[in-house]
Amino acid sequence: MAERRQKPPADKETPHHTGHRDRLRGRFIKSGAGAFEDYELLELVLFSVIPRRDVKPLAKKLLAEFGGLAGVMGASLADLQAVKGLGENAAVFVKAIHALTQRVLVADVQQKPVLSSWQKLIDYCHVAMAHEKREHFRVLFLNRKNELMADEVQQIGTVDHAPVYPREIVRRALEIGATALILVHNHPSGDPTPSDSDITMTEEIIRAARALDILVHDHLIISRSGHASLKSMGLLHFSI
Repeated sequence: MAERRQKPPADKETPHHTGHRDRLRGRFIKSGAGAFEDYELLELVLFSVIPRRDVKPLAKKLLAEFGGLAGVMGASLADLQAVKGLGENAAVFVKAIHALTQRVLVADVQQKPVLSSWQKLIDYCHVAMAHEKREHFRVLFLNRKNELMADEVQQIGTVDHAPVYPREIVRRALEIGATALILVHNHPSGDPTPSDSDITMTEEIIRAARALDILVHDHLIISRSGHASLKSMGLLHFSI
């Protein structure tokens, strides 16, 4: 009796996203990021930590959830992990990229006097703080050449308030030998308009600093929609 010939095993179907990944990488190598949509750039990032899966829907979901690339990068680790399909490894990878971006921007600020690289300072503060869900109050400590000596978050508060202690800020300035300060805090509401309490608190810090010959250059308020400068708004008149 003749043996029954078995059919050769059918080739496994190649997932459609495999070719898509190769094409996307090829486009990036050839043309750079300028021709890419935000979700495509996010796809490239996710390729590295989520293998063998179509990540386009996830990239679009993240952008919708957090309001854009800046929101995705600025989201907390917990909020990223809460998005179905992302996972811990991918969330950590995204936050690592965010941290690297901050390091690059602050390095640019450190390379020259802060007052002559003001836009770079604004860019750094926006990346670092704009998407925080609670108020962060940070102080940039400068030397006599207005070079950045230290960048420190002094307090983390609630959604609309962060406690600030002028004496502690001045004490820290004396400890490291700073002669000037730039105050920065964020408004999670998205509106950078200074409140009455912001103005009052700034005045208290200026008075405490002035008593020890420490200058306050400005108080910046950062939000998702932009920033406000109390100096530019004419609200530092009490520093004279």
